[in-house]
Amino acid sequence: MNHRPETLADAPLGRESAYPEHYDASLLYAIPRAANRAPLGIEEGALPFVGEDEWHAFEVSWLNARGKPVVAVARFRLPADSPHLIESKSWKLYLNGFNQSRFESREAVIETLERDLAHVAGAAVSVELFGVDDEALMPRRLPGECLDELDIEIDDYTPSAEHLVVGEEIVEETLHSHLLKSNCPVTGQPDWGSVLIRYRGPRLDREGLLRYLIGYRQHQDFHEHCVEHIFTDLMARARPERLLVLARYVRRGGLDISPWRATPGERPPEPLRLARQ
Repeated sequence: MNHRPETLADAPLGRESAYPEHYDASLLYAIPRAANRAPLGIEEGALPFVGEDEWHAFEVSWLNARGKPVVAVARFRLPADSPHLIESKSWKLYLNGFNQSRFESREAVIETLERDLAHVAGAAVSVELFGVDDEALMPRRLPGECLDELDIEIDDYTPSAEHLVVGEEIVEETLHSHLLKSNCPVTGQPDWGSVLIRYRGPRLDREGLLRYLIGYRQHQDFHEHCVEHIFTDLMARARPERLLVLARYVRRGGLDISPWRATPGERPPEPLRLARQ
């Protein structure tokens, strides 16, 4: 397996790839988190947040012991303190290798996934498998107040923490926006998403917050690092007592990702999936 690449030069992302016909754990490609965290002043071993990267895979299938296909939706959770994230295209290729591979049971599939993903991420990864009609996968709405109807003028499409302004009043509120967009750092493809911010602290100026979030529109970075960027900027500028930042990105290639980062003790809402996912 590819464990410690220093760059994305050898990653399958952005390159033509043959789809595997059988299970092959070596397809998984690890990306060290530390390189993208360093510019934000985040040191490994001293993370300023807790969190997870929650993935859903909607194109999961394998053969049972008699060769009959089984289909499922998988939910994966990687801890934010794992030394590596897993490059998404390699993950897709790896999952496609299950399509013509036989497994004795669903439990055997879960055990295989948890073992392989943990080996590459460098930390335990949890895996759940759902039926395609499972109620747990039904779309829901983000809690809190939506910022998207604010009538503001925008002329800056790069993230600038200077837009984050606070007042003196201490509040506890939940805000969200569906206007989040960033771009893949390798291919430049657009990544569409929604973002939720729950905090207790000095009241954030809502127009400034929306300008800041829209600033990611031309920003190139992985989903996980965009969320960490938002978290660290909010902590530095607003200094809230408690903070949760959760992004739910639209699926691409059968995979969606919903990273969240929070101050210790904070947790996201129960797992939910938005209509766009």
